[in-house]
Amino acid sequence: MPETNTVTRNAASVSVPKQVLASLGPGLITGAADDDPSGIATYSQAGAQFGLNMLWTVLLTYPLMVGIQVVSAQIGRVSGRGLAGNIRDHYPRWLLYAIVSLLLVANTINIAADVSAMGEAMTLIVGGPSRFYAAIFGVISLCLQIFIPYSRYVRILKWLTLALLAYVATLFTINVPWGEVAMATVAPSISWSPEYITTVVAVFGTTISPYLFFWQASQEVEEQQRHPTEKPLRDLPKIKGMARANFKRIKIDTVVGMGFSNLIAFFIILTTAITLHMHGITDIQTSAQAAAALRPLAGEFAFLLFSAGVIGTGLLAVPVLAGSAAYAMAGAFNWKKGLEHKAGEAKQFYTIIAVSTLVGIGLGFTPIDPIRALYWSAVVNGVISVPIMVVMMLMAARPEIMGRYVIRQPLKTLGWLATLVMAVAVAAMFWSVGA
Repeated sequence: MPETNTVTRNAASVSVPKQVLASLGPGLITGAADDDPSGIATYSQAGAQFGLNMLWTVLLTYPLMVGIQVVSAQIGRVSGRGLAGNIRDHYPRWLLYAIVSLLLVANTINIAADVSAMGEAMTLIVGGPSRFYAAIFGVISLCLQIFIPYSRYVRILKWLTLALLAYVATLFTINVPWGEVAMATVAPSISWSPEYITTVVAVFGTTISPYLFFWQASQEVEEQQRHPTEKPLRDLPKIKGMARANFKRIKIDTVVGMGFSNLIAFFIILTTAITLHMHGITDIQTSAQAAAALRPLAGEFAFLLFSAGVIGTGLLAVPVLAGSAAYAMAGAFNWKKGLEHKAGEAKQFYTIIAVSTLVGIGLGFTPIDPIRALYWSAVVNGVISVPIMVVMMLMAARPEIMGRYVIRQPLKTLGWLATLVMAVAVAAMFWSVGA
């Protein structure tokens, strides 16, 4: 009892900013990894093609993203298992294997697109063969995951989130009509054309992605297992304030992480709207194209910041993509898993990380266009996100999984709303393709 009081007094003596910083971890990394090079390409295309009239999408995705990511994090912290492990225990195997297989394929294609974009960005900056740079970046990412323990590696990932600030800095190198921006954000001119709807769906699909659900839930488990004295919340005796403190940390972490993610997305759309769209450049397919197009319009410094951001975000996103696939596969087949383990202790887990990364690198050396393939991975992600979100919401309400910590009504409402919006987005995507 005295020990608990001491912890409480120490926690109370810590300043609010320090408490917030201490709370940041899985949610911050998950949110930042969402702005990967392929995401940057999507946001750049949205700004270039439709200007300021795409800014509203980020305001809508933010609360929905927070809701569904908090659900995934709470499932991991309360149950002590990732999403795949829980699906394995409580749902049909065909559903588990279908979801995990599609996730692995989509993530591998996404890795291919991201390392290709990083290679192209490096070529823009220093010249040379982009495929060579792509391979180097992919191998560096793989080695960091294999040879550095999670407790140290997670600190590297936290520092890499600062790469996203390049897009904040880029915005302040150009003149922004903030009055027009505010008006377009809250009262946009919405089009019902198939192109506009497809781009809205792309923004939603880029922002709310299945690999983020698996990653954040698994990282909560990883954080809990780092401390030998900690157990899943459902297995602990009811101690006043313990669950509340954990849920508060998860909420702060996720609100900040997803806020960071959506703020950067807003800035990327805004930067490309102010520069590219206003100069008639509306067809942007990759993040490297966006960076190159900025060069004559916004200057050398803006170009360098944008390009460096592509590389930094790629180094952050590739391990999250490979890691989330490995966590999902390991959970599905009940393999030993976790970045805190050495490679020899969790061979199958690290094999999935290595194979998905190396295949992703290899796709860049084939006739397959990784950017075109990314479109199909986005389709796969959009399709599988809806059943995954439905299963997550059902899991979070089951006492067999969550014990006495089933999610409360406000979070349940927000999570189901996010699921509904994604279902509508997927339906709109198929409608626009058939139109």
